[in-house]
Amino acid sequence: MSNWWRAEPGGVSLRVKVQPRAKRAGLLGLAPGADGPRLRLAVTEAPEDGRANRAVCAALARALGLPPSAAEVAQGQAAREKLIFIAGDPGALAPRVEALLEALA
Repeated sequence: MSNWWRAEPGGVSLRVKVQPRAKRAGLLGLAPGADGPRLRLAVTEAPEDGRANRAVCAALARALGLPPSAAEVAQGQAAREKLIFIAGDPGALAPRVEALLEALA
């Protein structure tokens, strides 16, 4: 397990750094942070009325092969650095989460 995500009861939590209003949406790799690395994610939506948050949740859920309703912002609703909770079996989600970075390499 990496320090940008962790298994939780009922799912996994991902530490994410969001780039709203990007020209192209997508996963961008890991970004360094003061408290450890975060998964970088660009979304085209503006950070207004929760649109960027919904886009982040949908993009992460889609990347993990889950419905958008499986993801929610647990912390950082109004910040670029967020904690996203993905609901599901942590044992089944762990290899999918690790595969996100492998796909970017």
